[in-house]
Amino acid sequence: MIDVDPRHMQRAEVSPNTVASSPTPFARWTHWIALLLLFGAGTAARFLHLTGKPFWFDECFSAEIARIDWRNFSHLLWWREANMSLYYVLLRIWLHFGESPFFIRSLSVILSAAGLPAIYWTAKLLYDRRVALISTALLAFNAYSVRYAQEARSYALFVLLATLSSGCLIRFLKGPTRRNRIVYVIVSVLAVYAHFYALLFVAAHWLALRWVGIPEVDSDAQGTARQLRRAWVTIAAAVFPLLVFVAKTGAGPIKWITRPGIRDIVHFSADLTSGLPWIYLVACLLALIPLRKKTRASGDWEAWRVHFLFIWLLFPIVLTLILSFARPVFLARYMIFCIPALLILAAAGLAAIRPVWLSAALVGIVLLLSARFVPFVYGHDFDDERDASGAATDFILDHTQPGDAVIFHIAETRIPYEFFRSVRAGENTASPSFMAQLGPEIVFPRHGDGLDYRDFTGKPAEDSVRSEVAKHARIWVMLMNNGRAEKPDPTTVMLSQVLPQSLPRIQSWQFTRVQVRLYSSQ
Repeated sequence: MIDVDPRHMQRAEVSPNTVASSPTPFARWTHWIALLLLFGAGTAARFLHLTGKPFWFDECFSAEIARIDWRNFSHLLWWREANMSLYYVLLRIWLHFGESPFFIRSLSVILSAAGLPAIYWTAKLLYDRRVALISTALLAFNAYSVRYAQEARSYALFVLLATLSSGCLIRFLKGPTRRNRIVYVIVSVLAVYAHFYALLFVAAHWLALRWVGIPEVDSDAQGTARQLRRAWVTIAAAVFPLLVFVAKTGAGPIKWITRPGIRDIVHFSADLTSGLPWIYLVACLLALIPLRKKTRASGDWEAWRVHFLFIWLLFPIVLTLILSFARPVFLARYMIFCIPALLILAAAGLAAIRPVWLSAALVGIVLLLSARFVPFVYGHDFDDERDASGAATDFILDHTQPGDAVIFHIAETRIPYEFFRSVRAGENTASPSFMAQLGPEIVFPRHGDGLDYRDFTGKPAEDSVRSEVAKHARIWVMLMNNGRAEKPDPTTVMLSQVLPQSLPRIQSWQFTRVQVRLYSSQ
């Protein structure tokens, strides 16, 4: 059972330097106007050029999972896609109001924009209104945040819930009531169902309170510790089905992650800081200034909050890097929930600079340098090259003839094909007969007229390929993730050997990370 060392439980002492005088009405109005402007600018930055980059495999995967029927949806979550299940449910509801690429991505934009007031609230609980405002400004123009705000995946939801969960923990520590504990539990559980790696920041919460202690504001330290133990036990029980899923599937869903190297870590640090790693490093070190005369076990609030933020920032990254020596589990975008901790630390460091005018000037410079990377993400990705599955699908649909068939090298390749085929169908998407006539006949994977949960996995068998060759004069093949050209995977080798035996004419077209082949008799 999780425990908290009662020796670390001491009454929080607030330094007189941290108690600011009450702001004037003019200062309050200026503060809130600045916050509203930041919220508007941050939201606009996320909506701008929202469809500038094409949908790619992962986004198509999200859309197709969200719109299959409930029976197949539940089967798919349990057998393959339990991770991000909360996002899939939200997207499923969202798709009732529109299905255009812009509308699908706009869910992530809204969730990312909601992270701006969330980080303000969390930073204000930890520090004050000034640090909260700087944190919000840094997040508004953080290029990494903007990049994943424009993708139909769960990362924006993940960051939002991670920020809220940490804020709820701080709120509970300041007011250890049953209501605050329940809210913390609910938000933390939702975060885990938004992305399984959320367990890392829940573990960081435990580590911060176990290692540093509880900065209490009342005298009932034992009661606070008991409530925390109850909260973590409840979280563990609520996410148990997801733990069963992980035990059942093993490393299969993330087996494609490669072992990170020094270059990956350097790129990650640059991406997370909008290309300003050294500036952020100095700013975070400045946040350590209040600790120079304090000890870790003192229980002082100023010391605890800095330790808490550093643990939230570093523990998940360091742990996954260490584990990656045995089995690669570190992926840059999976660490996106560390951004709020980084920005609050940097904001605290920048706010600590004196005089105030110098602090404000430096904040402005950092914002300008950060903002210059935002236009970059409208046309580029930080970490992965997008596939051209949309262009490949359009090519097949444009050149197909009656009687043609199509085989997908791996079952998952059918997912982006179905998405872009539905975009082509437009308003006729709801008509199964129209969709069946649009494009060549799908022979693998196929378990019914529409997408089935079994269509999301598997590879074509040689016997079934041979039987289909006899039925069609032309067969299209769509290849993705099939190894290097000089060393293709076994399925590609099988298709390359079996299909030409009856369909000797081969035509090939190369798209980004996608190859289309046409086998025909003449």
